[in-house]
Amino acid sequence: MAVYTKAMEKLIEELSNLPGIGHRTAERLAFYILSSPKEKSKALAHAISNLKESIGYCKICFNLSEGDTCEICKNSQRDKSMVCVVEEPKDISAIEKSKGYNGVYHVLLGTLSPLDGVGPDDIKIKELIARVKKDKTKEVVIATGSDAEGEATALYLSKVLKPLGARLTRIACGIPAGSNIEYADQTTVAKALEGRREI
Repeated sequence: MAVYTKAMEKLIEELSNLPGIGHRTAERLAFYILSSPKEKSKALAHAISNLKESIGYCKICFNLSEGDTCEICKNSQRDKSMVCVVEEPKDISAIEKSKGYNGVYHVLLGTLSPLDGVGPDDIKIKELIARVKKDKTKEVVIATGSDAEGEATALYLSKVLKPLGARLTRIACGIPAGSNIEYADQTTVAKALEGRREI
């Protein structure tokens, strides 16, 4: 016997498909939406629909964009000679929040993962190589993750980009600011030692 109406069950099912949303949270969200004014529900539905209709990828860097070119690539104040390579558009947000980078980006839209059948032709590596050649990029900052796929991608990028003459750098990985070394795992401590710099 169904506990909820078909419409409610469908909404709970769809909400629970979102990452990090379990069945209980989906139920709470569904009840919140149900008890909200109709205008709020319509605004939410419109925002989701509009997102899918209006957002694509920048033709230069593959960041999210509402036109052919994203806001970062359009910005004349950005240092176009420095390209930071990230895995996904959401990674740009983390770097931008730090306010420590003023170059441009290149989004790979994934990482190399031979076990999953993802090779160099499946992500935006060819486009990066062409861009570094065309724009005479001075520095490429590789900011892929420190997991196995991110490290494999960084290693592959260093091999294919080194002959192009741009300076290659890798973001340091290690112990977060404000935390104690005693609580860090072995890999984090090893990465922190690798990324050490002079003071």
